[in-house]
Amino acid sequence: MKQFMDENFLLENEVSQELFHNHAKNLPIIDYHCHLNPEFIAKDRKFDNLGQIWLEGDHYKWRAMRTNGIDERFCTGKDTSDWEKFEKWAETVPYTMRNPLYHWTHLELKTCFGVEKILKPETAREIFDECTAKLRTPEFSARGLMRKYNVETVCTTDDPVDSLEHHIALKNEGFEIKVLPTWRPDKAMAVEVPANFRAYIEKLSEVSGVSISKFSDVIDALQVRHDFFESVGCRLSDHGIEEFYAEDYTQAEIDAIFNKVYGGTELSKEEILKFKSAMMYEFAIMDAKSGWTQQFHYGAIRDNNSRLFAQLGPDTGFDSIGDFTVAKNMSKFLNKLDKSNQLAKTILYNLNPRDNDLITTMLGNFQDGSVAGKIQFGSGWWFLDQKVGMTAQMNSLSVLGLLSRFVGMLTDSRSFLSYPRHEYFRRIMCNLIGVDVVNGEIPASEMDFIGKMVEGISYYNAKSFFKF
Repeated sequence: MKQFMDENFLLENEVSQELFHNHAKNLPIIDYHCHLNPEFIAKDRKFDNLGQIWLEGDHYKWRAMRTNGIDERFCTGKDTSDWEKFEKWAETVPYTMRNPLYHWTHLELKTCFGVEKILKPETAREIFDECTAKLRTPEFSARGLMRKYNVETVCTTDDPVDSLEHHIALKNEGFEIKVLPTWRPDKAMAVEVPANFRAYIEKLSEVSGVSISKFSDVIDALQVRHDFFESVGCRLSDHGIEEFYAEDYTQAEIDAIFNKVYGGTELSKEEILKFKSAMMYEFAIMDAKSGWTQQFHYGAIRDNNSRLFAQLGPDTGFDSIGDFTVAKNMSKFLNKLDKSNQLAKTILYNLNPRDNDLITTMLGNFQDGSVAGKIQFGSGWWFLDQKVGMTAQMNSLSVLGLLSRFVGMLTDSRSFLSYPRHEYFRRIMCNLIGVDVVNGEIPASEMDFIGKMVEGISYYNAKSFFKF
């Protein structure tokens, strides 16, 4: 019987172990998609205790706690202490066995704090106190944690109207870790609620200096902000969409739709789809001209629980996998850009695992030889960010594409303790390849190339692909 989470955790044989320890383990981290608050990095936030850094905004843990019968006040309550919340989390942890939270929890305790005890009610106070004491020292601040995990670059997620003041401050200061913005313009095409859309467009007009009264003005204002983001180091865009939008439209139709919604009138479903299609195309053109990489995260049904959404707001743990039909529109969208040679480097992330093979076969349609792996299958995202999901993603990419050109892992997290997810991924990836070598499916004589392949997926492919 193997020891839980020893140095060869998830590594089933000597080849897997060699690949991880000699080729993957010590490479820097490029976290090219996350939701860290750049202000926390700029001001080098210090965390009061383990409960605060672990449970503040972590809807993964909140979902598990609710499922375990924990009252909401111990998840998102404003008048509940960090210790009380942590105590309830410790009560929940034993029940998360076989959920990735169990592995993540103990990997974070071990790699960050050197704590190898199992978290449960009996150890909660001891672990809380030990980790809290360390968090109050300088090396466990926001920047200290990034250094501890050998982070080289992070890309945050930022709205076009954001000032990027904290990115600019970090750049001017000369902070050794690159903290770059990512362009996330979802609100610019969120026309479902006219009043909210108008308020956003007015803010866009204010920050861009472009007076907006028609659709072309919106695009001009967004281009101003796109240029500004690029000047601060942005190299990626990101789009959180339910499905791909590729409706046919005329410019006259889009002009009229904008005037209608900007004037406060609700749009029909057809009009909404046409407007989103036009905006996605305009965003893609901007990215192609700038040489950016565009990312598409699709397939989530968000805010399913209307009662708790009204009480708690978005991103609180009430989203799930959707079953949208996307292949035709995805193809149509990518093809429209490719026809005019305006298809930027692209990463596609699905939330429904049934789409794995769909995406990997779609990638090959638009690889043009200009860049290795120009169209990428993004790593297992959100509900798929676990051993089964990541393995399935890499298996699909392996048999229908080129795993060797994969740009690898990201945290997609708001927590400074999530960097061990890169280690988790690297262990799973090294084991996947190592098992094939031992089984004679990959030649052991090619270990030099295999080692370089592991290093590429862990770090070098992303560094080259994004030109960091």
